[in-house]
Amino acid sequence: MSVIDILTRVDSICKKYEKYDIDKQKDLNVNGDDAFARLYAAVEADIATALQKAEVASNEKNRASVVAINAEIRRTKARLLEEVPKLQRLAIKKVKGLSTEDFAARNDLVLALPERIQAIPDGTPAAPKKTGGWAASASRTEIKFDSDGRFDNEYFQQTEESSQFRQEYEMRKMKQDQGLDMIAEGLDTLKNMAHDMNEELDRQVPLMDEIDTKVDKAASDLKNTNVRLKDTVNQLRSSRNFCIDIILLCIILGIAAYLYNVLKK
Repeated sequence: MSVIDILTRVDSICKKYEKYDIDKQKDLNVNGDDAFARLYAAVEADIATALQKAEVASNEKNRASVVAINAEIRRTKARLLEEVPKLQRLAIKKVKGLSTEDFAARNDLVLALPERIQAIPDGTPAAPKKTGGWAASASRTEIKFDSDGRFDNEYFQQTEESSQFRQEYEMRKMKQDQGLDMIAEGLDTLKNMAHDMNEELDRQVPLMDEIDTKVDKAASDLKNTNVRLKDTVNQLRSSRNFCIDIILLCIILGIAAYLYNVLKK
């Protein structure tokens, strides 16, 4: 695991659990509704973090890690420079309970921020200060080159570390391209599937409407059939009871006639 991976993971863990930082929460509560104080504190924390990363990069021996750390520092510097206009707008807003001296000092703090941000080492050579006149373009004889003025192909030969870094960069770029191609293919497949599903749903809607109509008609027919069946069953029960009554009456008459004949003898 490289240093840049460790730093990235540490930053993500710190941001995840910063809500449990009691001191930071106290500072936020003290600031209250002061948006300038909150944003300026966040910028100060980012500047301190960038300085720590710059110190790590200065002590790092692996050139690939140094390049990655410096790239992250440059991104942080660009983001911080974008926050400066917001701080300038917030600095002129009056805050309840803020003294006049503190209010006046805010503008000075904001004006000093760009220089502080640009002063963070990020691996790029510092721009020379313009002094004006022809003296600025004069040649400096005290500057010496290790190559003794010789800049041929041998001087620009790649070292083993730079070759490894370039190979690693190309491999990661190739893997990213392959991953993006796979994602693009998957999205195209999902798009085609969604289109097919939409067409199928459009075809199924009339069928579903027809099925609903037939179900309603079948339910109505079933209800009418149940009513007719109930009437039929009631009629059958009444006719069956009449037949049973006649049969019982015949049996009783037969028994009575039998008893009469027996008693008469």
